[in-house]
Amino acid sequence: MRKPVGEITRGTTGHNRLRRSDRWIAAVHAPLLRGAAGAPLAVDLGYGASHVTALELFLRLRAVCPRVEVVGVEIDPARVAAALPYAREGLAFVRGGFELPVPRPPLLVRAFNVLRQYAEADAWAYWDLLRSRIAPDGVIVEGTCSEVGHRAVWAALGAEGPRTLTFATRFAGFERPSDLAERLPKTLIHRNVPGEPVHDFLRDWDRAWASCAPFAPYGARQRWIRTAELLARDWPVTVAPPLGGPSRWRLGELTMPWSAVA
Repeated sequence: MRKPVGEITRGTTGHNRLRRSDRWIAAVHAPLLRGAAGAPLAVDLGYGASHVTALELFLRLRAVCPRVEVVGVEIDPARVAAALPYAREGLAFVRGGFELPVPRPPLLVRAFNVLRQYAEADAWAYWDLLRSRIAPDGVIVEGTCSEVGHRAVWAALGAEGPRTLTFATRFAGFERPSDLAERLPKTLIHRNVPGEPVHDFLRDWDRAWASCAPFAPYGARQRWIRTAELLARDWPVTVAPPLGGPSRWRLGELTMPWSAVA
């Protein structure tokens, strides 16, 4: 086979590390999967040293779309060999990289913690390659998370380009919202400097969080929701389901159009 596109990552992973992104994917993109003709295909790109995140994605997507098939793609042949015993009907593991060596264009690609080691220009290039490989109405969810998954940020991309940016956190896992900046996608993390939109947004988010401190006695969840409502006065954070509104905010999420921070 041709040499896979990309480099081997550290491969660190663990149970439920990607639970927050999986929960979002299942809630937001279940209609996309269910509306597909035949068996929709999803890819877990760069699942790492353990098969567990690919298996968890498979089980969580099967709960909302029983016809979905999942392929775990990993560039390290040893990791693929270790995962093969866990394959089952609808779940497979193959060696590959950003070229996505799967039998048909996937409707969904989840790629987490795979672009951190690349330069910003390379990250943009791999976004372009992935977009060229998905189905016309497909979606890519690319982001990073902390070692135990308590902080995560991801971008959703379609064939046309980036669509949204989502922040997700455990309420006990941060002191102020800008703590999530360390998990920004590679295409944004070096842009978190004065004068850039993403820096302005995080600054205003911290200010809104501080302004909503009187709601802290009611719990971090209520403070988070009130902060989102206040922030929505100046920033286009999504306020309607399925991407936003209190039903998503209460889970520790905040989604906004990519164009707001591009």
